[in-house]
Amino acid sequence: MTVTPRPKVFFKTFGCRTNIYDTEFMMGQLKEYEITDSEYEASIIVVNSCTVTNGADSGVRNYISKQNRNGKKIIFAGCGAETRGVELFTQAKVFGVIGHKEKENINELLLSQAPFQKLGTLTAMPKQSIKTYHNKCKAFIKIQEGCDFACSYCIIPQARGKARSQNENNIIEEITNLTDTGYSEFILTGTNIGSYGKDKGTTLGVLLQKLSRINGVKRIRLGSIEPVQIDESFREILKESWLERHLHIAIQHTDENMLKIMRRRNNFKRDLVLFEELSSLGFALGTDFIVGHPGESVEIWQNALMNFKKLPLTHLHAFCYSRRDGTPSALMKQSINGIEAKSRLKELQNIVSENNFAFRQKAASLEVLIEEKKGDFYTGFDQFYNRIFLKTAQDLSGKWISINRFEPKRGGNYASF
Repeated sequence: MTVTPRPKVFFKTFGCRTNIYDTEFMMGQLKEYEITDSEYEASIIVVNSCTVTNGADSGVRNYISKQNRNGKKIIFAGCGAETRGVELFTQAKVFGVIGHKEKENINELLLSQAPFQKLGTLTAMPKQSIKTYHNKCKAFIKIQEGCDFACSYCIIPQARGKARSQNENNIIEEITNLTDTGYSEFILTGTNIGSYGKDKGTTLGVLLQKLSRINGVKRIRLGSIEPVQIDESFREILKESWLERHLHIAIQHTDENMLKIMRRRNNFKRDLVLFEELSSLGFALGTDFIVGHPGESVEIWQNALMNFKKLPLTHLHAFCYSRRDGTPSALMKQSINGIEAKSRLKELQNIVSENNFAFRQKAASLEVLIEEKKGDFYTGFDQFYNRIFLKTAQDLSGKWISINRFEPKRGGNYASF
């Protein structure tokens, strides 16, 4: 008897960790289709899009145009589906549009013979669960969706909706199931994870305490949190061994006037006190920083740079401001040229690079989950979120390793085992 091969689906993921989770969730819903790692083999491509900047939109559009030329059936998902989905569907650039709420129905939607738009609402927080991860030895767990902040440069609240939390028991169940299949490191993700529980009378700190009691949980990492979200329940867990020794706390800028222009909730003086407190506890610290936002005058930049140097930062996610239509910042006059913005960006990156190198030279012992082999080295991240390159004849993929002797280099830590 001849068996009809199942249609092959390729998932193209743009953007953040939340999108990585959403892609894995959609993969887990497919029953009539075969998932492939090759876009060339696929007849259907699901584009899980990012829309954080005009540049991100442009990258997604270019990819869609290329795959249309290759004759692929395009299904448009992610944040871009919420902001640009109707437009691309009307232009017949995509066969189908799947909103955030409809991800759980992807199998049925792909079976449709007619073009479709299914956006749904941005108010629900449906139960989602992932049983395994595709080619990964660590697991992302989405604990919440949406954001109640109103930063002037950001479109994401329009694309993800208001903050809403996943049910605590659902999260515990998902992690418990994943530990049963061998996962031991978990990365909590969401649009704004520090807001977890505000709609349920609890907090992120309380959730973390409960997750740490699950058998098999060895380490918990966190996505980005805001300075104002570090409360007493969070401070109670700072010395726990299962919590990564790296925290990413988004401040976006270090000049008070600029923070007001950006409509941020943080204040640099309080940020500095917080960062010094966490640094004294041995944490590696990262942040986000937007360079060249409208209004960043020479005076503001010089003050920001002076303040920035005071922060004990070891990691940095910084980028030049990129205009996003539909945000208040997009209506402001752009006063910084691209060359100057890139120069400022490089200055920040150099400062943190030196900080990171100095930090790694002081570390005594590293706890590493080996994730993959690249060339001659096995690689993974230690508790401080620094990459280790390990040379060994053993097969260490997916294993936890304690490393006491290593050589810090500019590109990471190196060791033999």
